[in-house]
Amino acid sequence: MASHTQVHHHSSTSALSWTTRDGSGSSSSSSYSSRHHQHPHSRPSISRDSTSTSEKGRRHLSPLKAPRSLERYYARQNVTSRRPLSTAQLNMELDPLWQDLDWAIGQMLIMGWDGTEVTPQIRSLIEDHHLGTIILTAKNLKTAQETAKLVQELQTIAHKAGHPKPLLIALDQENGGVNSLFDEDYVCQFPSAMGVAATGRVDLAYEVSKATATEVGACGINLMLGPVLDVLSNARYQPIGVRATGDDPQEVSQYGIAAINGIRDAGLASCGKHFPSYGNLDFLGSSLEVPIITQTLEELSLSALVPFRNAIATGKLDAMFVGGCGISNPSMNVSHACLSNQVVDDLLREELGFDGVAISECLEMESLAHDLGVQNGVVMAVEAGCDLVLLCRAYDVQLEAIKGLKLGVENGIFAKDRIFTSLKRVLRLKDTCTSWQTALNPPGISLLSKLHPSHMALSRKAYDDSITVIRDKEKLLPLSQSMHQEEELLLLTPLVKPLPASSLTKSILEAKDAQMLAPTAHDKWLHREKGAIMSGEGVFREFGRSLARARHGKLLHTSYTANGVRPVHENLIHRASCIIIVTADANRNLYQAGFTKHVEMMCSMLRTRGQKKSVIVVAVSSPYDFAMDKSIGTYICTFDFTENAMHALVRALCGVFVPKGTLPGTLRKSKKVLKSRQHWIVEEFDRERDTQGLEELIKAVARANTIDLGHLENMPAGCFELFNKDVEEAHFVVRNSSTHALYGFAATYFLEGIGILGAIFVDPTKRNVSVGRSLHRRALRYLAGKRGVKKLQLGTTFPGIFLGIPIDEGGVKNWFANNGWDVQFPKRLTNLIINDLSNWIIPEGLLQSVQRANLSFDLIHGLDNADLVLDLVSTHANPEVLELYRSALQETKACGIVRAKGPGDAILGTIIICRPGSPLSNYIPALVPIGDEEIGGVLAPVVKSGLQDTLVLQGLTLMGVRQNKAHKSAKTVLSWVQDDSYEHVMAMGFEIMQAYEEVTNAPDNVVD
Repeated sequence: MASHTQVHHHSSTSALSWTTRDGSGSSSSSSYSSRHHQHPHSRPSISRDSTSTSEKGRRHLSPLKAPRSLERYYARQNVTSRRPLSTAQLNMELDPLWQDLDWAIGQMLIMGWDGTEVTPQIRSLIEDHHLGTIILTAKNLKTAQETAKLVQELQTIAHKAGHPKPLLIALDQENGGVNSLFDEDYVCQFPSAMGVAATGRVDLAYEVSKATATEVGACGINLMLGPVLDVLSNARYQPIGVRATGDDPQEVSQYGIAAINGIRDAGLASCGKHFPSYGNLDFLGSSLEVPIITQTLEELSLSALVPFRNAIATGKLDAMFVGGCGISNPSMNVSHACLSNQVVDDLLREELGFDGVAISECLEMESLAHDLGVQNGVVMAVEAGCDLVLLCRAYDVQLEAIKGLKLGVENGIFAKDRIFTSLKRVLRLKDTCTSWQTALNPPGISLLSKLHPSHMALSRKAYDDSITVIRDKEKLLPLSQSMHQEEELLLLTPLVKPLPASSLTKSILEAKDAQMLAPTAHDKWLHREKGAIMSGEGVFREFGRSLARARHGKLLHTSYTANGVRPVHENLIHRASCIIIVTADANRNLYQAGFTKHVEMMCSMLRTRGQKKSVIVVAVSSPYDFAMDKSIGTYICTFDFTENAMHALVRALCGVFVPKGTLPGTLRKSKKVLKSRQHWIVEEFDRERDTQGLEELIKAVARANTIDLGHLENMPAGCFELFNKDVEEAHFVVRNSSTHALYGFAATYFLEGIGILGAIFVDPTKRNVSVGRSLHRRALRYLAGKRGVKKLQLGTTFPGIFLGIPIDEGGVKNWFANNGWDVQFPKRLTNLIINDLSNWIIPEGLLQSVQRANLSFDLIHGLDNADLVLDLVSTHANPEVLELYRSALQETKACGIVRAKGPGDAILGTIIICRPGSPLSNYIPALVPIGDEEIGGVLAPVVKSGLQDTLVLQGLTLMGVRQNKAHKSAKTVLSWVQDDSYEHVMAMGFEIMQAYEEVTNAPDNVVD
């Protein structure tokens, strides 16, 4: 019987609900049978008699006829026997045509264009400039049939223009959310690289890769820009996300090599990417800046380079895509990897032994054009060792690049032999993956229609096996087990753009072309590539309908945005018995994480009142959104949100199958690893016994760390001990009882219900053997056992050794995340400095702005006048900041408090001022003098929220700096500036010294 669905609209945020009265949705599945589709290995020879040369230098070849039964011809070819050509073959004698520099240069370029039809510009590049390789993107492609026709037209143009060998036609078809070609009738969607890895089946990676390559090969593609070989060593915060397999180098190698074999056995060439790594990039912020790799070559060699090295060692990887990221480490300072001979010639070719085609990142990057210019960039790429230089789409830039290569030869920057070396590599690659027979006769949908049933079965199997349930503490799955049919289910989804590989994207584009699109007013966004207005809510609308039909019950659906939890959400939450919250890369879209935590908290409170409020969180992109957050009791990962993934999710939620996917990489192995870790004896710190050892440990850590901890080197061991009656403190050590050397130290503090982990130090020679983990466990158990503990905190202001996790040290943050901390919502704390106070002047206009705002300031010492100050601080800052203020007030000669007051003498803000050499410098490393230069302090600004809070902060800072200057300080340190307020004081002449992230968690979320 057909299923009938009622749709109810809620106003204000366009909430939707569906009720199914009678729905059955059985779907048939066909068995998968392996079938080889392979391009021919043997290539027809073209005689000289069949060619002619025109006045323009084009060589015209007579057209070739395809074999009568192309599919049978493909099936007979034994492509698996294909082997790389030898050195002798690489040194082959070139056709005299290639002595023409214009022809040779054309083969060293890979270019694209915008549009779904051949333009005069791309035709000219092929005919007049002898372009040898074309990259196609989603902008060029509609259906499989039109793609095959387009590629055939491009190859025909090249053939008629006298190209001795066919064009290389390159395509990104990574699956998941990154597919350039989408055709739901003929081209199958498969999970992303991480989704495939979640199945735990390397053989499936081969089958999926082969199926994908076979399909695009049927449309005339001969070069796959894949697989991704990046290692996600900083998995939570890298935009490459699920495109990568995971964070374990050996696992990335296994799945990457399987993908290479699948591409190869389909008759296409493969291209590993993104060398040397896109898996742990630092992003600096400006649109003109490129992300950088900060790891040393030794660190890269142990992790990021492992999959590239292993793939190269197979001898089956045809090409390598060299990224455009920068590299900054002690042995290398590179602005763009693909422009550096240290990266391409030295590292890729000499160290790793790669002799295939090296392809550069697109040189139309804004940063490159701004810093170097395209002509210089192209020359540098070739000089670095790249064989194919990518220019994506701008015709004027592409012509400039061609001119640049010619000038490079004319200026003697590189010789013609350098051009010929790359030319031979490119021609060798063409010989392995194409011929005029295949290039001019792509089989298209005649082959795709035969493959489609088996590939669809493979797709369904892959998606079902990839669905991963990380936690289901309350046994909410399947839904039929935890809720009745008449109970209402609420679906909360973010507004996200549809993935390119989706029918929604296709339908919206078609509607736009037909001028039929009528977007809603509340949820429009502009697709950056297509220029189409799309409805973000539509991505998950069909998922909601499918889920309603499958469970034969009522489902409410509304979206959420950065505006947070609104009244409509609260009303629907009160109605529903179970709430499903969808997140899509919440680590980068922080509003999603905040919304999810808010809803979970609401439901937790309602549960305490006896209401049924189950919560299921589904991560449809990065699995790391809530992987470590134990407060999310039921957590599911799908790895993408294509229609196929959402259908698999519906089947999993409704119990059609039991999800058996696992998180790839180190998280999959974490339980085994934890069991094998060593346990060290942890003792309480003994001042008499351990002081000397602690000072030596601090010096060793300061000198050896990858981040700048030089300011700690002169800190005494006593800097951790406050001797404050209001603060309970306990410190712990791991030591060698024979030599009395300290291997590790942890400092903890407890006050007003907050347990603080102030520092963990581990001897650099004793890292990675669980010293830090043993200290961490002991410290947290101590803090969690304190009576009245409400929360645990990483970092402390007083003593100010570490305000939190150093921001420029991603490895430390990952370490804490792997040890149970939720590090998603930290508070930024920044230390800043004016290095030359003698030449510092008050910023123009600041005093006048303060005066116009009717702000006044005074300076107090001692506790007699401190009540109002301490009241403000206790209300607006952490307890340890309050203790810092109390200590400063007691140091009447060395410290004081500046108060900012508004109308009626209301206190709007406060700040601490320290003379050089004040007692507080014993606890705050930033105040320790360097040589003879005295350092004054302006500490812990506390400002009430309000319209004038920025001006109050600047006024307090100004008064503090003026006091420091009057005290003859050479430098001024401004410590503990919260969140993004540091931007306002940098305008006053400050520079950043250190930046930290203070992390706060509930005790039961961290402690085992």
